[in-house]
Amino acid sequence: MRKLLIVIDMQNDFIDGALGSAEAVSIVGAVREKILTYPEENRIATMDTHEENYMETQEGRNLPVPHCIRGTDGWQLRPEIAELLKGARIYEKPTFGSMELAGDLKALSEREEIELELAGLCTDICVVSNALLLKAAMPEVKISLDASCCAGVTPESHRAALETMRSCQIEIKEGKSL
Repeated sequence: MRKLLIVIDMQNDFIDGALGSAEAVSIVGAVREKILTYPEENRIATMDTHEENYMETQEGRNLPVPHCIRGTDGWQLRPEIAELLKGARIYEKPTFGSMELAGDLKALSEREEIELELAGLCTDICVVSNALLLKAAMPEVKISLDASCCAGVTPESHRAALETMRSCQIEIKEGKSL
């Protein structure tokens, strides 16, 4: 069984930039430690990636805070996370979930037995979106999430997202949850 770690959107804008929070800052060390428990070849990451026209998109109209604009410092992965993901496959996604990631992992699951663990930001938006896409694409693949390696927009929305994922048969590992 091959166990893969998916690190969701550990980018500067979500940590201490445009949409950052104290909770997001607090998980950086735990995410770094989690990454180190996986072999380099079993590390995958996503990056929220918007273009200069972000404010003209549906997301931009509903969340009018420019963030993760390609090429900006806010778009970059946090340096101490990026150094551990040098050889990882990184999926740039223009929205909350990555259909490309789900499709690639579904194809991999048809060739070999895999298990997935998720960590990253934000629990209640991009983490839950990717978790549910992955579960829908691969209902028999074990998917888990380490709550101590995730943070939501608020502690309340973080907890609500954990409950949503738990309800959809995603295992929630309760570390020091926010």
